[in-house]
Amino acid sequence: MEEVKLFGNWSSPFSRRVEMALKLKGVPYEYIEEDLTNKSPLLLKYNPVHKKVPVLLHNGKPIAESLVILEYIEDTWRPNPLLPQDPYARAIARFWIKFIDEKCTMAIWRACTSRGEEKEKAKEEAEEYLQILEEEIKDKKFFGGNTIGMVDIAGNTIAFWTRALEETIGTKFLKEENFPKLCEWAETFINSNTIKECLPPKHQLIHRIRPLLSSSNATAST
Repeated sequence: MEEVKLFGNWSSPFSRRVEMALKLKGVPYEYIEEDLTNKSPLLLKYNPVHKKVPVLLHNGKPIAESLVILEYIEDTWRPNPLLPQDPYARAIARFWIKFIDEKCTMAIWRACTSRGEEKEKAKEEAEEYLQILEEEIKDKKFFGGNTIGMVDIAGNTIAFWTRALEETIGTKFLKEENFPKLCEWAETFINSNTIKECLPPKHQLIHRIRPLLSSSNATAST
């Protein structure tokens, strides 16, 4: 019998995206909640380099970093594919996943945590990147077509966590008048039954985010 364990944290969009993939694939797993202020010896053992969640443990073998884990899940459990079968389409999907993680998510976070000119620049960048995604989604239900795929899972940082950030700081990035297709995608995605099971209560997430933003702002102002 296969042993699948996931070390994660309820507020982490990166460990939640691994849960989404496992559930969409129909892979049974044991979830182990980590206290990120007091990390367990097992987490430090299985991810000694970054010492962070998520970590997937498959038959005693650890895999770290959410995007690496998503690729591993895709390669290990073939049913219900999250990436296209065509090599070119797979490459394009990986491009958008990288774009979301390295450009969109980071710009939004900088816009929330920086000050002055840096904040305005990050906000402009975030809106520019969101516009690129708006043009990419077009009239598709999901980024890969009619079913949830890996690009959508990576985009959970935009579809759900960005909304929590917006409510926390009182600034809206994902405006329906500016990004109607992207907003429609986000609503469809987070209201999918499988995805909803993997999302934390928003009010609890906001409560968790607020001190993180305060800490980041304090650091930025010193």
